Amino acid sequence: MSIWTRCLTLSSAIILAAVVASPASAQTKLRWAHVYETTEPYHTEALWAASEIRKRSNGKFDIEVFPASRLGNENQLNEGLGLGTVDIVYVGVNFAAATFKPLGITGAPFMLRDFEHWKAYRDSKLFADLTRDYEEKTRHKILALTYYGQRHVTANKPIARPGDMKGMKLRVPPAPLVLMFTKSVGADATPIAFSDVYNALQQRLVDGQENPLPTIMAKKFYEVQSHIILTGHITESMVTVVGNHVWNKLTPDERKLFVDTMKEAAAKATEAIEASERVLAGELRKLGMTVVEPDREAFRKAAIPLHNDVSAGAGWSRAQYDELQALK
Repeated sequence: MSIWTRCLTLSSAIILAAVVASPASAQTKLRWAHVYETTEPYHTEALWAASEIRKRSNGKFDIEVFPASRLGNENQLNEGLGLGTVDIVYVGVNFAAATFKPLGITGAPFMLRDFEHWKAYRDSKLFADLTRDYEEKTRHKILALTYYGQRHVTANKPIARPGDMKGMKLRVPPAPLVLMFTKSVGADATPIAFSDVYNALQQRLVDGQENPLPTIMAKKFYEVQSHIILTGHITESMVTVVGNHVWNKLTPDERKLFVDTMKEAAAKATEAIEASERVLAGELRKLGMTVVEPDREAFRKAAIPLHNDVSAGAGWSRAQYDELQALK
């Protein structure tokens, strides 16, 4: 075989190898991180969405989901989007509001009336406008809003009115807007990372904490707290955010795939969380917790005067506030 023939054969082999390898080399691996447990709908629906995107993109996108704070707490994940160390995150609106304050408007105590009000907000022009403004500021893309549930207080004593919480050392997430609730009841806010809350309660470093029923159950706070007080003080949400470094590389069809799939996953998780809220107080009672139904109107009246108080964490305009309250 001549040198020329051998060169042609070698070139053909290289080209063939490149063709065979091209599907694998074209695959995009993405990291999706959150702080929730593997048993919670947020995680199971993230796994579903990752699988669907892989399937619907013919294997182009391989998304690995990292639960339970494996890649950091919510503030770290929020920062990680900008650094490119994570590609997709679930974060509470209060954490997203750290970079764009108006987005946190629904994270204020008693800002939303109920689940129906939350749904009206999710589908509203107000939410669309706020996400657009968030994206213009951060360059990251919000794909969906997921219901996180009404937040309730747990403690080792009964609480009936706001005054019963005065001086109470209450664990809160390290998100500024949550301090509006502690200010309204006179509690001593103690920011602690989500992954450390159980130990802090167990060691009596704090007197109590506040979270939705599904989270209280999933994190087994009933093992270290005797009472659950159904304050329902914040109707919490989380956003699914894709980093700018990923979004900018997607084609229009790929963007539609991501949006449609993430919204579908968010809707399924929302339905599961809302359904679980209807039964979990009873389940926690069976596990030994004393369930207290406090004077919610008294808590609401204590919070409302702070809704537009900048010193208490408000970061939205009066017009945005009025638009939210007018939703039905």
